[in-house]
Amino acid sequence: MELDTLDKIGAKAFEGYLVRKDLVRTFSKQYPVPTYVVEFLLGRYCASTDPKEIEEGLEIVERQLSNRAVRAGEEELFKSRARDHGSVKIIDLITARLDAKTDSYLATLPSLQLKDVRISDSLVRENERMLTGGFYAEVDLHYDGAIAQEKGGRPFGIESLRAIQLSKRDVLEALARGREMFTTEEWKHFLLRSMGLEPHLLSERTQNVMLLRMVPFVERNYNAVELGPRGTGKSHLFQQISPYSHLISGGKATVARMFVNMANGQRGLVCQYDVVCFDEISGITFDQKDGVNIMKGYLESGEFSRG
Repeated sequence: MELDTLDKIGAKAFEGYLVRKDLVRTFSKQYPVPTYVVEFLLGRYCASTDPKEIEEGLEIVERQLSNRAVRAGEEELFKSRARDHGSVKIIDLITARLDAKTDSYLATLPSLQLKDVRISDSLVRENERMLTGGFYAEVDLHYDGAIAQEKGGRPFGIESLRAIQLSKRDVLEALARGREMFTTEEWKHFLLRSMGLEPHLLSERTQNVMLLRMVPFVERNYNAVELGPRGTGKSHLFQQISPYSHLISGGKATVARMFVNMANGQRGLVCQYDVVCFDEISGITFDQKDGVNIMKGYLESGEFSRG
């Protein structure tokens, strides 16, 4: 791949943060994980312009995805590995719930079809988003044969996890420093390319529309409705581009899940995510009559009152 002027400026401005989008396409369709999961791994091992470093990093990414991403039909294979070796590392969408009968938390790993995985209170408190829709993470899954022998035992347990997201807290300072090396037009094109779009193939209006779609990620209380035919990528962006967005399919929601659960005080989706997107907003329904009123007030002011 030949680096053009924009690529070279980006490589100089954001050394160590660069992700080549052509490499993303190589993996994104092979494994059952969102695009941002692939970008996370490429950013960790292939953030370079040196061909040799990239080649070595690609081998690591390929190995990790093939060893940790669970394809359909491989569920029992990974469970067997956990039993034989005592543990297995996987990449999965992790969610959790409180089991009132045992006064403990249980995690769900959908790719392994496990709904009763043991998880410590401390891990849940450190990662509350697993209680409101979950997030992708690298999970260290252990298997305890002794517990398996007990009646109603839960042999699978999560020892540790690493959320798929930026781990460095100084990213805004690095972004501000790098921005100084771009003109306004170059910066717009750089942002579009970071989304996986080629700016030179888009009209100026289309470029602005694409940037407008990203405003909810950085602007508080920004509400938008997108209209368009099926299959044009309206939901795809919010589902694939960031771990800080959550897509609600079908328009069905509960007041407890959206705002706050009065039974345990757990915060809902609007408190846990930067962007909450409804797929097919025309069909939105709530389990309680006051759900729509709370939603209207929240959309207007960015605040809600419950209880």
